[in-house]
Amino acid sequence: MQPRVQYDLQYTYKLLRQYSATSSLISSIRWGWIDECRSLLSDATYVLDYGCGVPWFAAHAPAWAVVDTYDIGPFPTTGIRRKQYDVVCFFDVLEHLPSLDAVEGIIGGASAVAVTVPIKPPQVMWPDWKHWKPGEHLVHFDRMTLCAIFELRGFRLQKEGTPECPPREDVHSFLFRRAS
Repeated sequence: MQPRVQYDLQYTYKLLRQYSATSSLISSIRWGWIDECRSLLSDATYVLDYGCGVPWFAAHAPAWAVVDTYDIGPFPTTGIRRKQYDVVCFFDVLEHLPSLDAVEGIIGGASAVAVTVPIKPPQVMWPDWKHWKPGEHLVHFDRMTLCAIFELRGFRLQKEGTPECPPREDVHSFLFRRAS
């Protein structure tokens, strides 16, 4: 049996912060979004970046955040270390999952869910849209469908916008809070 690789995550995060201006920009936009919403979340502390890929978001975390990262790829991650999180983040993830069944347990214990996902403009036909990627994007969303998916799971939309546009066209951000 191969020994499990142990990563020095702080060293990894330092390198990520040092060598990518684009990840810094996107992460600062996302942390700004979460920080604006913290008052709605009772000063959230524990954050899970689900489907993180390279853990850019964690590398740029503010001092108040304790961030766990999870991905199926060969990236250094912390894994899912808690039964509950204040915020579970799905940044550019949901469109790659065939359904939310795989993450039901994770969002079931969450106070809030933050999502960035491509949303098709109404005037564009699905096959003509730049985010139409059969085989890669397994699910495509419009705003109403995404909101209904989370509402059925006990969450209410608290905030939405397009803070990543530019530089990322048609990418919308949503914050859903567990309904009381």
